[in-house]
Amino acid sequence: MKQKKNPVDDVLEARRLLKDAGLRSTPARISVINALKRSTKPQTHAELADQLVPLGFDKATVFRNLTDLAEAELVIRTELGDHVWRFLLADPSHDRSSHPHFVCMDCGTVSCIEDMALPSTSVRRSHNISRISEVLVKGHCLTCDTANA
Repeated sequence: MKQKKNPVDDVLEARRLLKDAGLRSTPARISVINALKRSTKPQTHAELADQLVPLGFDKATVFRNLTDLAEAELVIRTELGDHVWRFLLADPSHDRSSHPHFVCMDCGTVSCIEDMALPSTSVRRSHNISRISEVLVKGHCLTCDTANA
């Protein structure tokens, strides 16, 4: 049976991430990181604010910290075509630019499309593309499509 992680460990891990990124460890930043860590899909500012405002953080503080964390590359900020930013905790071991990602337009889950590689660096440079940050494929996941059928 998997042992449940101690909340103190989550705080210590968040502090380490912040220190490694050169950011101060504040209660708001730690709370944003841990809320994103608990989520199963990218979260909007409004969704995170709903979780964190009852803990004493105002919406502007949540937004400022999301921006700071995204600039430090601890959080990935993405827009899925609906003009709403969504945020997820960055995984340093996951190269988001090496393959496309599928996002369900119904439930918002994001999954890797591992068997579809993006063009190599040499091909990108020949087409004047400096760097690809991410490629998103939008549609409906099997779970949502089956539920709507």
